[in-house]
Amino acid sequence: MMASVSSYRDLKVWQLGVKLSLAVYEATRAFPAEERFGLTSQLRRCAVSVPSNIAEGNARESTKDYLRHLSIASGSLAEMETQLIIASQLGFMSPAAVEKLQSMCDEESRMLRSLQQALRKKVDI
Repeated sequence: MMASVSSYRDLKVWQLGVKLSLAVYEATRAFPAEERFGLTSQLRRCAVSVPSNIAEGNARESTKDYLRHLSIASGSLAEMETQLIIASQLGFMSPAAVEKLQSMCDEESRMLRSLQQALRKKVDI
């Protein structure tokens, strides 16, 4: 399964993570200016953390390190989903925008879990 992947850029989970990051940047452009160092910054950092940790983990020497970075990516994704709910309840985002991002988060989460399961079988932990 992993043999056909020559780079983290080949991973669909990383590609979706990048798309999700871009979508979060786009959505947060309309946030109030006073949120620039608050929720805007937090959401963007979480979003960028997801594909960044996938890439970093993929570049690591050990599968256990890779799994640790995927776990961090999953945590960032959960943090981002929480912040999306808060942004929505504050009225910073339309329901349609939240639904689109939530759908992307759900798919990313499924893909991360699948990759983690495959890697766990590889190291038998």
